[in-house]
Amino acid sequence: MTSTKAQASTTIPGYINRNRQEVVSRTGLQGNDHNQVVYLLRCHACGARYGANGTDIFQRRCPECDGGRPGLGLG
Repeated sequence: MTSTKAQASTTIPGYINRNRQEVVSRTGLQGNDHNQVVYLLRCHACGARYGANGTDIFQRRCPECDGGRPGLGLG
């Protein structure tokens, strides 16, 4: 039996959350939460780019201009 897992809409490049953080790409790097991968996000307010777990994207705030937690490493 083959397992197919649909990609959540919040992890698709181009998705913008309610705090104006946009998913740029999936990095393939291991995140710091269970079974998570790091995604590259970009802030629409200041342009900062940072890493985040896929499960955090929907609520993420910019670490540079909006008081968000520090981003995850990108390599």
